[in-house]
Amino acid sequence: MYAMQLDKITEAISHFIGMFEISVEEARQLKTYDDFKIAEATKEENPDLPNTNINVKAPYTLDDFDPHVPYMGLKPDLVLNTVGSSFWYTPIEIHQYGHLSPGHHHFHLPHLPGVGGGMILPQVEPPGAVAAYINQEIRLSDNDYVGAGGHGLKFTPATDDGSHLASLMNAAADVSPIDDVTMLGTPDDMAAAVVTMGERIEACSGGSDEEANVFVLRPDAASGHISGTYVNGQLVDEADAPKAEDHLNILKEKQDDETASGGPGKDDYNTSPDSSDFMSGWGDGLLNTCVDLDTGGNTLINSAVLTNNWTTTSVVAAVGDSYEINAIIQINARCDTDAVSSSLNGWTLGNAPDESFNIAAFKHIDPSAGGAAPAPADGFPAAWVVTQVTGDLVITNWIQQYSFITDNDTTILSSSGVRTSVSTGDNTAINDVSLNELGHYYDLIIIGGNIYDANIIHQLNVLIDNDLIGAVDGFQTSGEGSYSTAGNLLWNDATIINVGGQNHFEALPASYLKAAQDLAAGKDTDPGDILKDEAFAGSGALRVLYISGDLLNVQYVSQTNVLGDSDQVALAMNQFVAHPEAEWTVTTGSNQVANFAGIVDVDGADKTYVGGEHYSHEILIQADIISTDPELGGQNPDALVNEAVAFLADDATDDNAQIDHPIVPTPDHVQADGVHTLG
Repeated sequence: MYAMQLDKITEAISHFIGMFEISVEEARQLKTYDDFKIAEATKEENPDLPNTNINVKAPYTLDDFDPHVPYMGLKPDLVLNTVGSSFWYTPIEIHQYGHLSPGHHHFHLPHLPGVGGGMILPQVEPPGAVAAYINQEIRLSDNDYVGAGGHGLKFTPATDDGSHLASLMNAAADVSPIDDVTMLGTPDDMAAAVVTMGERIEACSGGSDEEANVFVLRPDAASGHISGTYVNGQLVDEADAPKAEDHLNILKEKQDDETASGGPGKDDYNTSPDSSDFMSGWGDGLLNTCVDLDTGGNTLINSAVLTNNWTTTSVVAAVGDSYEINAIIQINARCDTDAVSSSLNGWTLGNAPDESFNIAAFKHIDPSAGGAAPAPADGFPAAWVVTQVTGDLVITNWIQQYSFITDNDTTILSSSGVRTSVSTGDNTAINDVSLNELGHYYDLIIIGGNIYDANIIHQLNVLIDNDLIGAVDGFQTSGEGSYSTAGNLLWNDATIINVGGQNHFEALPASYLKAAQDLAAGKDTDPGDILKDEAFAGSGALRVLYISGDLLNVQYVSQTNVLGDSDQVALAMNQFVAHPEAEWTVTTGSNQVANFAGIVDVDGADKTYVGGEHYSHEILIQADIISTDPELGGQNPDALVNEAVAFLADDATDDNAQIDHPIVPTPDHVQADGVHTLG
């Protein structure tokens, strides 16, 4: 404390220089301190978070994802709930044809006070037309030109696969009876096309020749519908059919590239320099002198799956005719004529054979087979409710998938004493579509016109792989070498599954004909004996769809793969320092073209009544066409190469001229993709 009281001037000066009045400041601090202590006393104490141990039990082991697990939702059950209320109403009385038993019908109402006996019928929505026209196309031109290795040459061969392609396409057209079918327009066009296709299928005789091996199968009176799995014309068990994942590279599991010792593989350049595995297995640390060339390895895939459950029903009744077509046509056509220099006679031939698979499956599932015995007479329905479609009902899915790739690569290579890797192929093209039409459920469909029901799958693979491997004059090797020009895969896989009573076609009863005529005339129709049909035993009120015109159910899938992989390879020596000790690996094949298609068509589950005629056409065609080109195979590949090779610089006037920086120009007849992959 200060012992003396300062005057105002002295105190002001003291404040200015930082000497505050201590007594005043102490009083202020005391008040602030008391407020702080009060706030601290009133502060809520937060308890510690509880420490609870949670025991987690997982007794089930989850499997890996399986995309092929089928799923079908449960049909909803109609549960009658009677809700008490002080308000009562009397629904419209509907005359009940036949006896109505409370124990067998969901729509029966108990006799409550003030409520009349009868039924409240459900509202049935009519289906709309379904027309899906899908066209998927992939077109790619990957005609690369690569020159590497200091050879100082350019290579301009003439490549034309047009004639080979035209020949294979014509051969395929001769095999298929419906190769010229185009996209359908109006319902009349669609009906006429179904009839025409049925007539062509019936007239198809098939037959094999020198280049085409054709298998044709039709149902007969003894065997009935075509059923089972056929592989290249042979009936096999479904479990024994070839699996795509065993042959198609894109579906195979990836292999581990590392060596068994855990060190890097010969092609692993990603190991850190400070790692103990750096340069492991590379001897003195120098890369082996080698040339690796891969101009093939292309993959083309078409995949389509259709599920038609748009108008599921128990019984179908048609006043007119019924036309049914189930057809699978599979054609693999290839031309693989290679010309290889005699300079490669000491090399290892790594040719795996070309593989061609046509796999087709026909399945007919009858839901009524093996079912329980019909319910007693009192279990038949007492009424029906009808919804109507005026005119034709069209249910069509028209899918066309087309892939066209040319990969005619031109390469001229020599060894420069280093590792040279060239890859100009490995293109992948995939068309994929999946349609699931889940629509309305009816107990009965009455059709005033005809039924046109067609399920058609048309698959075609065309592969041209005419490779040329020739050597420039003076080319020689002392190191190891290997080459492969084949190993191509052509794969067609198709399945048609018909769900319904295809084997239960019967003549149209008089009660159904009368009901159809009354509906066509717009009269109040009495279902009469229709309710006594055994197919409806145990049902409640019938859900009926009436179509005044035709029912057109057409499911069509057309898949085409066309691949041209005719590669031209010229082998030369380095101009400055030849390296005959170099190791060579040349691959020009290993292409894969595949088609996958499936149609699931749900028809009448129990039976189909037809007032006119029933026409059924089923056919399976599997063809393997192999074309050879004797003109190419009979020529000397070295002569062809030397005719197409020229020097980049004309040194005729100066024998001492040197090419400091040889540049390989891109010929005018190929695209500008000069180097697809070069490492």
